[in-house]
Amino acid sequence: MIENSMFEEEPDVVDLAKEHNLHPLEPDEVEYEPRSSRLLVRGLGDHEMDEDEEDYESSSAKLLGMSFMNRSTGLRNNSAGYRQSSDGSCSAPSARTTVICAVVLVIAVSVIMAIYLLPKCTFTKEGCHKRNHTTEDVFPLATNGEPFPWAHFRLPVSVVPTHYDVVLQPNLNSMTFKGSVQITVKVCQVTWHIILHSSKLNITKATIASSGSTQPKPVEHLEYPLNDQIAILAPEALLVGQEYNISMEYSSNLSDTYYGFYKIAFKDSNSTRWLAATQFEPLAARSAFPCFDEPAFKATFQIKVKREKQYSTLSNMPKKAIKTLTDELVQDEFSVSLKMSTYLVAVIVGNLANVSKQTGGILVSIYAVPQKSVHTEYALGITVKLLEFYQKYFNITYPLQKLDLVALPDFQAGAMENWGLITFRETALLHDDKMSSAMDRKRVASVIAHELAHQWFGNLVTMEWWNDLWLNEGFATFMENFAMKEVFPDLYNDDYFLSLRFKTMDKDSMNSSHPISLAVKSSEEIEEMFDAVSYVKGASLLLMLKNFLHNDVFQAGIQIYLHDHSYGSTFSDNLWDSMNEVTNGTVNIKTIMKTWTTQKGFPLVTVRREGKRINLQQEKFEHDLENQTFPSSSLWHIPLSYKVSNQSSFLPFNVYLLEQKSGFIDLPEPVKWIKFNVDSDGYYIVQYSEDDWNALIELLKTDRTALNPKDRANLIHDIFNLAGVGKVPLAKAFKLIDYLAKENSTAPVMQALNQMSHIFNLVEKRRMQDLSSRVLYKINKLLGDKINQQTWTNNGTLSEQELQSNLLMFACSHGLGKCAETASQLFNKWKDSNGTESLPTDVMKIIFIAGAKNGSGWDFLLSMYHSLVSEPEKLKILEALSNSDDVRRLSWLMQTSLEGDIIRSQDLPIVINTVSQNLPGHLLAWDFVKENWDQLIKKFHRGSYTIQNIVTTTTCHFSTPEHLLEVKTFFESKSEETFQLRYVQEAIETIQLNIWWMEKNLAELTKLL
Repeated sequence: MIENSMFEEEPDVVDLAKEHNLHPLEPDEVEYEPRSSRLLVRGLGDHEMDEDEEDYESSSAKLLGMSFMNRSTGLRNNSAGYRQSSDGSCSAPSARTTVICAVVLVIAVSVIMAIYLLPKCTFTKEGCHKRNHTTEDVFPLATNGEPFPWAHFRLPVSVVPTHYDVVLQPNLNSMTFKGSVQITVKVCQVTWHIILHSSKLNITKATIASSGSTQPKPVEHLEYPLNDQIAILAPEALLVGQEYNISMEYSSNLSDTYYGFYKIAFKDSNSTRWLAATQFEPLAARSAFPCFDEPAFKATFQIKVKREKQYSTLSNMPKKAIKTLTDELVQDEFSVSLKMSTYLVAVIVGNLANVSKQTGGILVSIYAVPQKSVHTEYALGITVKLLEFYQKYFNITYPLQKLDLVALPDFQAGAMENWGLITFRETALLHDDKMSSAMDRKRVASVIAHELAHQWFGNLVTMEWWNDLWLNEGFATFMENFAMKEVFPDLYNDDYFLSLRFKTMDKDSMNSSHPISLAVKSSEEIEEMFDAVSYVKGASLLLMLKNFLHNDVFQAGIQIYLHDHSYGSTFSDNLWDSMNEVTNGTVNIKTIMKTWTTQKGFPLVTVRREGKRINLQQEKFEHDLENQTFPSSSLWHIPLSYKVSNQSSFLPFNVYLLEQKSGFIDLPEPVKWIKFNVDSDGYYIVQYSEDDWNALIELLKTDRTALNPKDRANLIHDIFNLAGVGKVPLAKAFKLIDYLAKENSTAPVMQALNQMSHIFNLVEKRRMQDLSSRVLYKINKLLGDKINQQTWTNNGTLSEQELQSNLLMFACSHGLGKCAETASQLFNKWKDSNGTESLPTDVMKIIFIAGAKNGSGWDFLLSMYHSLVSEPEKLKILEALSNSDDVRRLSWLMQTSLEGDIIRSQDLPIVINTVSQNLPGHLLAWDFVKENWDQLIKKFHRGSYTIQNIVTTTTCHFSTPEHLLEVKTFFESKSEETFQLRYVQEAIETIQLNIWWMEKNLAELTKLL
């Protein structure tokens, strides 16, 4: 199985050359391809060559021209062997000429036969390389034209690092940095070179010395930027078991992106201040110091930072010493770290303020820029409680002496789990007592819970390679929700995680999805693994496993896994082996779970009730766009949970493990109804027979509380998804939600609203005004009374506040009831007070959105955005500004966010995605993405989650063949690699599904409404 193999068997160089994302041929290795065929493949016309193609054509023409000239010269020379007669005919050649011609002919025939019989080869600057040579025989070219002694994306294992001494000296005036690194390595196989990573570093000096030697020797290094690799060429063979010290000095620029060692600007009393911070996951440590930048190459780190005296520094470990270097320059030295991966190393340089608290010998600190330090107390209390909980639950003490959490003013991700120095976006860590809503408080606590879980899952125990990223992110997502439920029940409800699972299943049902454990062989493939499948599906499978094994068994398995693999790297199988230790062979967890981790998608379980017998059938849930009926070979081992009408109060549900394509359950007596997937804790969809659907529909109408809210939400999700693939009529789905007028729980109401909103968006974006109005009428009929019951206050439980916020947001956005009128009155009152009037925080964003619908309100909000310090309030204003109906203002907002001066570029995805969801802006947002594509992928990286989200969000409501063609053509025009990116294929597939849905359901939808 692919998850068992860390070092994949790679094809030879010629095969790699065919895979552009793995190992493109160097320019001199390109085999000639007719221009016309390349243009046809790319879909270009005769006059649409780009500059690279023109250069290619020019060089090809020169090569062909030289060849023709050589052949012409040879012909002219050979003609000297013939004499021309006076009448213009050739006389018979002389004997000497005949002999010469014969010899030439024999040589020519021999050469032709030799070429014909030679194995097919690829020509490079080094000559002809046979296609069947191994990668050890043929190497790519370094930047200086010499052969680079490694042809793989992954590093060799002949040499491994054990310790790094890193010195960094950032200059926040010139926005550059200098650095030096000494890496202690151990040799596992005899070698003459050391391959490691370096990206955009100007290496000025490199030496090597055997361990204990005081005389390092200068060495040559080669660079291969395509794989961010350098090769240190040793002056003599490096011997097995010996340790060597590699030392390098280098310089570079602080990055303009959000990766590597990058610069951050922020406002302080109307002046611009600067920070420098690191973000290394997944592949950016190499841009701050040369290193073995793969998660399995764990080592210890000693970090030293040279800085100007007015700044302070933070790193993973506590500060050990401060040394004065000059009048202006000091050096901070940090303690040697624990053994860890390079992507977890972190450094911050700038001016920050903090609050701190000791717990169990660990100093916990929350840092922010000085003017926002008043908003750090809430996070401090949350962190201390969660740290105590995790240490107890995992039965492993947090191993560092300190834990810093830092709010950075400009940060792409929500947070990053650097060991001992966790970095956050400000809205994910800072809490404003006056402006933070209940959802804001929950978000801060949830993000902290996620990142603290990583201190064990990811930092203490790390996946061997990025193919098993889910071991990090799936576990952190699962523990985030589990810890919140245990430690902060008032800040947690199951509704949000349930909604995330439903959305992830929508994504995972597509052909463009992927197994959660998947071989990755390029930087973009690695970045693409950071998606909902790795995070939410991974967490969902762990939730399903926990419920199958029960809490104590699951917890014991986790503790064994963490204890046995501390400071090491693991595969998925290591986790299942730990679980099997606890089950003692009663059930094979590895066998069960490998059916979930190694194949994409999820099962559809069909239930047929015949008297007391329940017949079960499983197949892959999928969209059959081409009306093909090929049987799926997919098979899952499914822990089915179910409850029946006469369920015993002593046994809340039953469990049956479906390990084959079909199975059956014999009930002790007949039942009126049966419901599978109790609490929606299983990762599968259930299709019932006609009679059983009718029984469940009747149950919802007459006794809905017989099923809990999650079960009711699950039925709504399943039936609309089944209608989406033609398994049940749309009318049946509409009939099931007719009971909603009596529904008071958040989960089922929100799931129904999400499903109906999706239908509304499809017809609205097609400008089908009459039909979209009828969809709104249907929603209002189902939920209108509930909307009218909502108050404009902060009262109620978290679940009730979330329901209030979502219902009022929908009602105000679509003109239902008096919602917009009330919101506008509240906004005007706040505006007239110059922003001093207190607003209910849970509905503040809705009030701001109402105000942004007119020009004067929009301008006032923008002025408030400039002057405010509170990050929660600024985010609400920014989302309101993005909801304007004025396309000129929306265009300005997106462009300004891209530039990053007035509105930080970290918020550009929020702006684009918000603009794209509304009718005035959905085409505008897509046009903006097309026009600014090159800038976007330079700022955020082509494979990043940010770009994934931008592309899928701005195209998700397209449902016409014209839009499908437009999206395809745009990405095809960029490059074949771009077109094949998984999120691009997801966007295309989503449009195809929307087109299919409209074709199949539009007529029925019109009748139903």
